[in-house]
Amino acid sequence: RSIPARFHQEQIIFETTGVRAGFSLPRQHAAKHYHEFIQLFGTPNGLCSSITESKHIKAVKEPWRRSSQFEALGQMLVTNQRLDKLAAARQHFASSGLL
Repeated sequence: RSIPARFHQEQIIFETTGVRAGFSLPRQHAAKHYHEFIQLFGTPNGLCSSITESKHIKAVKEPWRRSSQFEALGQMLVTNQRLDKLAAARQHFASSGLL
């Protein structure tokens, strides 16, 4: 028996001992449906691990490689800021017909 199923079955102990008068745990309730819903409808919000992995590579790995790798966090943050500003400028120039 899974942990969420066991919790769902045994949560009544909190009510009978007077710890809680009632339960409203939507996340715990939804968790027991996750497996079935992912099989039926796909991942929540269209997310998958490959998307988060690609974001990780773009936001962390590439700036790390560009840094001197000594006290790299500050360098990585500046790199990400500059890349964001370049992307915004490129979009602005394209919408203005300059590219």
